Amino acid sequence: MQNYLFVSLGAALGGALRYWISKAAYHVLPASFPFGTLAVNVIGGFIIGFVMYYLDANEVISPETRIFLTTGFCGGLTTFSTFSYETINLFRDSEIFLGAANILLNFVLSLGAVLAAFYLAKVLSVR
Repeated sequence: MQNYLFVSLGAALGGALRYWISKAAYHVLPASFPFGTLAVNVIGGFIIGFVMYYLDANEVISPETRIFLTTGFCGGLTTFSTFSYETINLFRDSEIFLGAANILLNFVLSLGAVLAAFYLAKVLSVR
């Protein structure tokens, strides 16, 4: 039962941050592309990569903290469902290039963020 509380709290905080980042992105970047969703997916990819490849791998955090940060916080922060909805809307609106760019950027940059966290963890573990 305790793990459900950790997940719920993390998801609430991650969801609130997702909302804030998305709103901020739409204030400074063109609304014609879902930059907010892209940003949270990339940030979430980096966070989960760092948590798993460094903090968890080096036993810096407890299993409860790992669950809070990964399933909870990153689960609430990142948003595959919104990404999917926004992509379909771009295609529906005949914005084929933007739809394809959204798929490619989310895929490449989110995986790149996890990979960057992996390499950062390796560098930090050498010390």
